[in-house]
Amino acid sequence: MPRTVLLRDWLDRHFLPQYPDQELSLAPASTDASFRRYFRLTLPDNSTRIVMDAPPEHEDCRPFLKVAMLLRDAGVHVPDVYAQDLAQGFLLLSDLGHTTYLDVLNASTAPALYRDANAALVGIQLASRPGVLPAYDHALLSRELDLFPDWYVARHLGITLDSGQQATLRSVFAKILANNLAQPQVFVHRDYHSRNLMVCAEGGVSSFPTNPGIIDFQDAVYGPITYDLASLYRDAYIHWEEAQELDFVIRYWEMARQAGLPVHADFHDFYRDYEWMGAQRQIKVLGIFARLSQRDGKDGYLKDMPTVMAYLRQTCERYLELRPLARLLDQLKQRPVDAAYTF
Repeated sequence: MPRTVLLRDWLDRHFLPQYPDQELSLAPASTDASFRRYFRLTLPDNSTRIVMDAPPEHEDCRPFLKVAMLLRDAGVHVPDVYAQDLAQGFLLLSDLGHTTYLDVLNASTAPALYRDANAALVGIQLASRPGVLPAYDHALLSRELDLFPDWYVARHLGITLDSGQQATLRSVFAKILANNLAQPQVFVHRDYHSRNLMVCAEGGVSSFPTNPGIIDFQDAVYGPITYDLASLYRDAYIHWEEAQELDFVIRYWEMARQAGLPVHADFHDFYRDYEWMGAQRQIKVLGIFARLSQRDGKDGYLKDMPTVMAYLRQTCERYLELRPLARLLDQLKQRPVDAAYTF
Protein backbone atom coordinates (compact mmCIF):
# COMPACT_ATOMS: atom_id res chain seq x y z
CA MET A 1 0.00 0.00 0.00
CA PRO A 2 1.42 3.48 -0.86
CA ARG A 3 2.76 5.38 2.14
CA THR A 4 0.51 8.34 1.37
CA VAL A 5 -2.51 6.06 1.86
CA LEU A 6 -1.09 4.63 5.08
CA LEU A 7 -0.42 8.15 6.34
CA ARG A 8 -3.94 9.35 5.50
CA ASP A 9 -5.47 6.35 7.26
CA TRP A 10 -3.34 7.00 10.36
CA LEU A 11 -4.31 10.68 10.46
CA ASP A 12 -7.97 9.86 9.95
CA ARG A 13 -7.91 7.58 12.99
CA HIS A 14 -6.57 10.48 15.07
CA PHE A 15 -8.67 13.34 13.78
CA LEU A 16 -11.92 12.09 12.25
CA PRO A 17 -13.56 11.68 15.69
CA GLN A 18 -12.79 15.36 16.38
CA TYR A 19 -13.67 16.65 12.91
CA PRO A 20 -16.26 14.30 11.37
CA ASP A 21 -17.04 14.89 7.70
CA GLN A 22 -14.41 17.61 7.39
CA GLU A 23 -11.42 17.64 5.07
CA LEU A 24 -7.88 17.62 6.47
CA SER A 25 -5.41 19.55 4.34
CA LEU A 26 -1.99 17.94 3.93
CA ALA A 27 0.81 19.68 2.01
CA PRO A 28 4.61 19.20 1.75
CA ALA A 29 6.35 21.18 4.49
CA SER A 30 10.04 20.80 3.69
CA THR A 31 12.60 18.80 1.80
CA ASP A 32 15.13 16.58 3.51
CA ALA A 33 18.42 15.01 2.50
CA SER A 34 17.30 11.65 3.94
CA PHE A 35 14.35 9.38 3.25
CA ARG A 36 12.21 11.36 5.71
CA ARG A 37 9.39 13.53 4.39
CA TYR A 38 7.55 16.28 6.24
CA PHE A 39 3.99 17.46 5.68
CA ARG A 40 2.03 20.36 7.15
CA LEU A 41 -1.41 19.29 8.31
CA THR A 42 -4.00 22.07 8.48
CA LEU A 43 -6.99 21.25 10.66
CA PRO A 44 -10.49 22.67 10.19
CA ASP A 45 -9.87 25.15 13.00
CA ASN A 46 -6.84 26.44 10.97
CA SER A 47 -4.31 25.16 13.50
CA THR A 48 -1.42 23.21 12.02
CA ARG A 49 0.71 20.20 12.82
CA ILE A 50 3.79 18.70 11.21
CA VAL A 51 3.68 15.06 10.14
CA MET A 52 6.97 13.17 9.79
CA ASP A 53 6.94 10.24 7.40
CA ALA A 54 10.02 8.10 8.10
CA PRO A 55 9.86 4.74 6.25
CA PRO A 56 10.92 2.13 8.84
CA GLU A 57 13.06 0.23 6.35
CA HIS A 58 15.22 3.35 5.96
CA GLU A 59 14.70 5.45 9.10
CA ASP A 60 14.17 4.91 12.83
CA CYS A 61 12.00 7.40 14.73
CA ARG A 62 13.27 6.36 18.16
CA PRO A 63 16.43 8.53 18.10
CA PHE A 64 14.27 11.55 17.24
CA LEU A 65 12.03 10.89 20.24
CA LYS A 66 15.00 10.33 22.57
CA VAL A 67 16.87 13.45 21.50
CA ALA A 68 13.68 15.55 21.58
CA MET A 69 13.28 14.62 25.24
CA LEU A 70 16.94 15.42 26.01
CA LEU A 71 16.75 18.82 24.32
CA ARG A 72 13.42 19.67 25.93
CA ASP A 73 14.92 18.83 29.32
CA ALA A 74 17.84 21.13 28.44
CA GLY A 75 15.34 23.99 28.13
CA VAL A 76 15.51 24.58 24.39
CA HIS A 77 12.64 24.84 21.92
CA VAL A 78 11.93 21.62 20.01
CA PRO A 79 8.69 20.25 18.55
CA ASP A 80 6.21 18.60 20.88
CA VAL A 81 5.27 15.03 19.97
CA TYR A 82 1.49 14.58 19.88
CA ALA A 83 1.29 11.06 18.46
CA GLN A 84 3.59 8.34 17.20
CA ASP A 85 3.44 5.09 15.26
CA LEU A 86 6.91 3.58 15.27
CA ALA A 87 5.87 0.48 13.34
CA GLN A 88 4.74 2.56 10.38
CA GLY A 89 7.23 5.40 10.88
CA PHE A 90 4.83 8.28 11.51
CA LEU A 91 5.13 11.12 14.03
CA LEU A 92 2.69 13.97 14.65
CA LEU A 93 4.52 17.08 15.85
CA SER A 94 3.86 20.67 16.80
CA ASP A 95 4.49 23.16 14.00
CA LEU A 96 7.42 25.53 14.56
CA GLY A 97 6.39 27.63 11.58
CA HIS A 98 7.55 28.40 8.06
CA THR A 99 10.48 30.73 8.75
CA THR A 100 14.02 29.39 9.05
CA TYR A 101 16.96 31.44 10.22
CA LEU A 102 18.22 31.35 6.63
CA ASP A 103 15.05 33.10 5.45
CA VAL A 104 15.68 36.19 7.56
CA LEU A 105 19.40 36.35 8.33
CA ASN A 106 21.03 39.61 7.34
CA ALA A 107 23.37 42.15 8.89
CA SER A 108 20.62 43.67 11.05
CA THR A 109 18.88 40.48 12.25
CA ALA A 110 21.98 38.31 12.72
CA PRO A 111 23.15 39.66 16.11
CA ALA A 112 19.90 38.84 17.90
CA LEU A 113 19.27 35.58 16.04
CA TYR A 114 22.78 34.29 16.65
CA ARG A 115 22.73 35.45 20.28
CA ASP A 116 19.73 33.17 20.79
CA ALA A 117 21.35 30.35 18.82
CA ASN A 118 24.48 30.65 20.99
CA ALA A 119 22.39 30.61 24.16
CA ALA A 120 20.47 27.51 23.05
CA LEU A 121 23.72 25.77 22.11
CA VAL A 122 25.25 26.55 25.52
CA GLY A 123 22.09 25.19 27.15
CA ILE A 124 22.35 21.95 25.21
CA GLN A 125 26.03 21.58 26.04
CA LEU A 126 25.48 22.25 29.74
CA ALA A 127 22.98 19.37 29.81
CA SER A 128 25.54 16.96 28.34
CA ARG A 129 26.53 13.72 29.97
CA PRO A 130 28.36 10.68 28.64
CA GLY A 131 26.73 7.36 27.87
CA VAL A 132 23.41 8.83 26.71
CA LEU A 133 23.99 9.45 23.00
CA PRO A 134 26.20 7.56 20.52
CA ALA A 135 29.85 8.55 20.71
CA TYR A 136 31.23 10.78 17.97
CA ASP A 137 34.33 8.61 18.10
CA HIS A 138 37.28 7.89 15.82
CA ALA A 139 35.35 5.31 13.82
CA LEU A 140 32.40 7.61 13.06
CA LEU A 141 34.51 10.69 12.35
CA SER A 142 36.71 8.59 10.06
CA ARG A 143 33.75 7.15 8.14
CA GLU A 144 32.58 10.69 7.53
CA LEU A 145 35.98 11.76 6.21
CA ASP A 146 36.01 8.76 3.86
CA LEU A 147 32.98 10.19 2.07
CA PHE A 148 35.35 12.71 0.49
CA PRO A 149 37.60 10.30 -1.46
CA ASP A 150 34.77 7.85 -2.11
CA TRP A 151 32.08 10.25 -3.34
CA TYR A 152 33.55 13.68 -4.01
CA VAL A 153 36.83 12.60 -5.60
CA ALA A 154 36.00 9.24 -7.19
CA ARG A 155 32.33 9.68 -8.12
CA HIS A 156 31.83 13.43 -8.47
CA LEU A 157 35.19 14.39 -9.99
CA GLY A 158 35.86 10.99 -11.57
CA ILE A 159 39.46 10.97 -10.31
CA THR A 160 41.48 8.05 -8.99
CA LEU A 161 44.01 9.15 -6.40
CA ASP A 162 47.54 7.87 -6.81
CA SER A 163 49.45 6.37 -3.89
CA GLY A 164 51.06 9.68 -2.95
CA GLN A 165 47.74 11.51 -2.91
CA GLN A 166 46.17 8.74 -0.82
CA ALA A 167 49.04 9.03 1.65
CA THR A 168 48.51 12.80 1.84
CA LEU A 169 44.84 12.32 2.67
CA ARG A 170 45.58 9.70 5.32
CA SER A 171 48.20 11.91 6.95
CA VAL A 172 46.03 15.03 7.03
CA PHE A 173 42.96 13.09 8.15
CA ALA A 174 44.95 11.64 11.06
CA LYS A 175 46.00 15.11 12.20
CA ILE A 176 42.45 16.47 11.96
CA LEU A 177 41.06 13.53 13.92
CA ALA A 178 43.69 13.89 16.63
CA ASN A 179 42.60 17.48 17.17
CA ASN A 180 38.88 16.66 17.08
CA LEU A 181 39.13 13.80 19.55
CA ALA A 182 41.22 15.83 22.01
CA GLN A 183 38.44 18.39 22.42
CA PRO A 184 36.03 18.33 25.38
CA GLN A 185 32.92 16.22 24.73
CA VAL A 186 29.32 17.46 24.81
CA PHE A 187 25.96 16.75 23.20
CA VAL A 188 26.26 17.53 19.46
CA HIS A 189 23.20 18.29 17.33
CA ARG A 190 25.30 17.55 14.22
CA ASP A 191 23.44 19.86 11.82
CA TYR A 192 23.08 23.04 13.85
CA HIS A 193 22.76 25.56 11.02
CA SER A 194 20.44 28.13 9.47
CA ARG A 195 18.08 25.66 7.80
CA ASN A 196 17.45 23.76 11.03
CA LEU A 197 16.85 26.76 13.29
CA MET A 198 13.38 28.29 13.15
CA VAL A 199 12.16 31.82 13.91
CA CYS A 200 9.28 31.21 16.31
CA ALA A 201 8.60 34.51 18.12
CA GLU A 202 5.01 35.71 18.14
CA GLY A 203 6.05 39.21 17.18
CA GLY A 204 8.17 38.35 14.15
CA VAL A 205 11.88 38.94 13.80
CA SER A 206 11.96 42.00 16.06
CA SER A 207 12.02 39.88 19.22
CA PHE A 208 13.13 36.32 19.81
CA PRO A 209 11.90 35.03 23.18
CA THR A 210 11.25 31.50 21.90
CA ASN A 211 14.09 31.26 19.41
CA PRO A 212 15.48 29.26 17.95
CA GLY A 213 13.07 26.45 17.31
CA ILE A 214 15.37 23.49 16.70
CA ILE A 215 14.65 20.69 14.23
CA ASP A 216 16.42 17.79 12.48
CA PHE A 217 18.27 16.66 15.61
CA GLN A 218 17.73 12.89 15.34
CA ASP A 219 21.40 12.20 14.49
CA ALA A 220 22.72 13.82 17.68
CA VAL A 221 25.85 12.35 19.26
CA TYR A 222 28.30 12.97 22.11
CA GLY A 223 31.37 14.59 20.65
CA PRO A 224 33.68 17.60 20.18
CA ILE A 225 32.50 20.87 21.72
CA THR A 226 33.22 23.01 18.64
CA TYR A 227 31.30 20.86 16.14
CA ASP A 228 27.91 22.60 16.31
CA LEU A 229 29.56 26.00 16.41
CA ALA A 230 31.41 25.22 13.17
CA SER A 231 28.10 24.08 11.66
CA LEU A 232 26.50 27.37 12.65
CA TYR A 233 29.15 29.87 11.55
CA ARG A 234 30.73 27.95 8.68
CA ASP A 235 27.26 27.28 7.30
CA ALA A 236 27.06 25.85 3.78
CA TYR A 237 24.05 28.07 3.03
CA ILE A 238 25.17 31.52 4.17
CA HIS A 239 28.60 33.14 4.33
CA TRP A 240 29.93 35.91 6.58
CA GLU A 241 33.19 37.80 6.21
CA GLU A 242 35.67 36.45 8.73
CA ALA A 243 35.71 39.63 10.82
CA GLN A 244 31.96 39.18 11.38
CA GLU A 245 32.36 35.44 11.91
CA LEU A 246 35.00 36.10 14.56
CA ASP A 247 32.62 38.41 16.40
CA PHE A 248 29.90 35.74 16.46
CA VAL A 249 32.30 33.02 17.61
CA ILE A 250 33.84 35.24 20.30
CA ARG A 251 30.37 35.96 21.68
CA TYR A 252 29.69 32.23 21.96
CA TRP A 253 33.11 31.66 23.59
CA GLU A 254 32.48 34.37 26.18
CA MET A 255 29.01 32.97 26.92
CA ALA A 256 30.38 29.42 27.19
CA ARG A 257 33.20 30.47 29.55
CA GLN A 258 30.77 32.36 31.76
CA ALA A 259 28.51 29.29 31.88
CA GLY A 260 31.42 27.09 32.96
CA LEU A 261 31.75 25.00 29.79
CA PRO A 262 35.24 23.49 29.22
CA VAL A 263 36.39 25.80 26.43
CA HIS A 264 40.00 27.02 26.10
CA ALA A 265 40.85 30.03 28.24
CA ASP A 266 42.80 31.45 25.27
CA PHE A 267 40.55 32.35 22.33
CA HIS A 268 43.36 31.69 19.84
CA ASP A 269 43.47 28.05 20.96
CA PHE A 270 39.68 27.79 20.87
CA TYR A 271 39.50 29.24 17.35
CA ARG A 272 42.09 26.76 16.13
CA ASP A 273 39.96 23.88 17.45
CA TYR A 274 36.90 25.46 15.83
CA GLU A 275 38.62 25.68 12.44
CA TRP A 276 40.04 22.15 12.58
CA MET A 277 36.64 20.79 13.55
CA GLY A 278 35.17 22.79 10.70
CA ALA A 279 37.66 21.16 8.32
CA GLN A 280 36.39 17.71 9.30
CA ARG A 281 32.81 18.80 8.72
CA GLN A 282 33.59 20.48 5.39
CA ILE A 283 35.41 17.41 4.09
CA LYS A 284 32.41 15.31 5.10
CA VAL A 285 29.85 17.71 3.62
CA LEU A 286 31.59 17.76 0.25
CA GLY A 287 31.27 13.98 0.23
CA ILE A 288 27.64 14.09 1.32
CA PHE A 289 26.65 16.67 -1.29
CA ALA A 290 28.38 14.59 -3.96
CA ARG A 291 26.59 11.45 -2.76
CA LEU A 292 23.23 13.18 -2.77
CA SER A 293 23.82 14.11 -6.39
CA GLN A 294 25.43 10.91 -7.66
CA ARG A 295 23.39 8.34 -5.74
CA ASP A 296 20.11 10.07 -4.98
CA GLY A 297 19.72 12.44 -7.93
CA LYS A 298 19.48 15.46 -5.58
CA ASP A 299 21.57 18.01 -7.45
CA GLY A 300 20.35 21.06 -5.54
CA TYR A 301 23.21 20.82 -3.06
CA LEU A 302 25.90 21.15 -5.75
CA LYS A 303 25.49 24.93 -5.82
CA ASP A 304 26.56 25.06 -2.15
CA MET A 305 29.83 23.18 -2.72
CA PRO A 306 31.90 26.30 -3.55
CA THR A 307 31.08 27.86 -0.16
CA VAL A 308 32.06 24.68 1.66
CA MET A 309 35.25 24.33 -0.39
CA ALA A 310 36.19 27.97 0.31
CA TYR A 311 35.96 27.34 4.06
CA LEU A 312 38.11 24.24 3.75
CA ARG A 313 40.77 25.94 1.64
CA GLN A 314 40.91 28.90 4.02
CA THR A 315 41.65 26.61 6.96
CA CYS A 316 44.12 24.44 5.07
CA GLU A 317 46.11 27.47 3.91
CA ARG A 318 46.23 28.89 7.44
CA TYR A 319 47.76 25.90 9.23
CA LEU A 320 51.08 24.39 8.18
CA GLU A 321 49.96 20.86 9.03
CA LEU A 322 46.98 21.10 6.68
CA ARG A 323 48.67 22.72 3.70
CA PRO A 324 49.32 19.37 1.96
CA LEU A 325 45.54 19.05 1.64
CA ALA A 326 45.35 22.52 0.07
CA ARG A 327 47.92 21.42 -2.52
CA LEU A 328 45.92 18.25 -3.17
CA LEU A 329 42.77 20.29 -3.69
CA ASP A 330 44.69 22.33 -6.27
CA GLN A 331 45.68 19.13 -8.06
CA LEU A 332 42.12 17.82 -8.06
CA LYS A 333 40.85 21.03 -9.61
CA GLN A 334 43.85 21.16 -11.97
CA ARG A 335 44.86 24.51 -10.55
CA PRO A 336 48.49 25.68 -10.59
CA VAL A 337 50.35 24.42 -7.53
CA ASP A 338 52.38 27.26 -6.02
CA ALA A 339 55.77 26.27 -4.69
CA ALA A 340 56.24 27.87 -1.31
CA TYR A 341 58.45 27.63 1.70
CA THR A 342 56.80 26.45 4.92
CA PHE A 343 58.12 26.76 8.41
